Amino acid sequence: MASVLVASNRGPVSYALAEDGTLSARRGGGGLVSGLSAVSSEDSVWVCAALSDGDREAVRRGVSEPGVRMLAIEPEVHHDAYNGIANSVLWFLHHHLWDIPREPVFDAEFRRRWQSYRAYNRAFAEELAARAAEGAAVLVQDYHLALVPGQLRELRPDLRIGHFTHTPWASPEYARLLPEDIREELLWGMLGADELGFHTWEWASSFITGARVDGAGGVAEGALRADDPWRGVHHHRAGGSARRTRVHVYPLGVDGDELRALAHRPEVEDRLAALRAEVGDRRTIVRVDRTELSKNVVRGLLAYRELLRERPEWHDRVVHLASAYPSRQDLEVYRAYTAAVADLAGEINAEFGTDAWQPVLLSVKDDFPRSLAAYRMADVALINPVRDGMNLVAKEIPVVSETGCVLVLSTGAGAYDELREDALTVSPYDVSETARALHRALTMSPSERADRTKRLAVAATALPPQQWFLKQLEALREN
Repeated sequence: MASVLVASNRGPVSYALAEDGTLSARRGGGGLVSGLSAVSSEDSVWVCAALSDGDREAVRRGVSEPGVRMLAIEPEVHHDAYNGIANSVLWFLHHHLWDIPREPVFDAEFRRRWQSYRAYNRAFAEELAARAAEGAAVLVQDYHLALVPGQLRELRPDLRIGHFTHTPWASPEYARLLPEDIREELLWGMLGADELGFHTWEWASSFITGARVDGAGGVAEGALRADDPWRGVHHHRAGGSARRTRVHVYPLGVDGDELRALAHRPEVEDRLAALRAEVGDRRTIVRVDRTELSKNVVRGLLAYRELLRERPEWHDRVVHLASAYPSRQDLEVYRAYTAAVADLAGEINAEFGTDAWQPVLLSVKDDFPRSLAAYRMADVALINPVRDGMNLVAKEIPVVSETGCVLVLSTGAGAYDELREDALTVSPYDVSETARALHRALTMSPSERADRTKRLAVAATALPPQQWFLKQLEALREN
């Protein structure tokens, strides 16, 4: 039985199934993987879903990694829960991205999919309940598993349950687009936790205010503790009981030493040499994103095009290094957005490019070594989401940039509150303002750029993944 448990849709390992039937495991990275490494594997277990054919075959054969429990949930149930609800409903809800004249539509098909989402969460809750020692700490991750805390509370009231949301949380007004019973079930699920974590106080406040407006759990007034900027306490009485849910803020940072080591691996050096050969002595504007609708890649490209149109002095003197990792290509709206990014980059190159200069060097594939190479070359970093989680790229680039970079950051980024003082901040919707900020960034003096970069790097590494995880675990055990 485990004393520390983590639950997430995607786990720390995935399996590939070769044509000859052999299975190969691939370890993942990220804050959770790094954070859980601080806990003994003998005392911990990570519960996740089998996502691929290789994963499901590994479960069928009984193949597993120490400390990992992969659930072979029916593919149809997972599809409905993951694509039909988590990514098509909850993601759009929390990011305020619905095309309101057409979306959302809550019909019989939605209700069928919601039943799958409930069953998907229930599978996690039952597995956690079966594997947790008495009084164990359980940290549930993200909007995919918003019902797990409430379900697990019913099964194992002895457990200490935490939930961390890696995305924004919908404003109370936007959340009320959901059917009332669905909204209440979401809040019931979340308020089954002892501890709720968010990246920013804006997202935490949205949850608290929405819960208070809806009367879910009778959320009462709370207070931000001035001695600890990452913690605030709010209470509720669920179903008349005296149990309390506390809301904390944990702004995930980066491990500077680890990131710099990754950025100097041989494969990164190879990408760096290739990019430098293409860029020459020109200035660089760097962005690295998944092609998610929240990332606002199209408006970023429009701002770069306006810069070139309004400031012809930058012709042949700047290159936009853009990495756009395809995201959720099984959803048509994402495929269309990825295509729009590629089309606009092509239009900019056609309008301004010459035999010697390609204004946009776009990579539409998952190539982390290329991204790290671009980080090292960055003179300017552009991160302009409309509404998003932490946006760790905004923290990663200043840590890795070799000559210092100017951060152009939108107010919709989760990192905005932490980095705003040393970034050039813009509205995510104002293309002209963003173009002007890019010009200002490109013309900033080397000394000011270096000073800003140093301060950004300090803020970016204030709460690295292990500390981020352990602070949540400590708070959960203290509750």
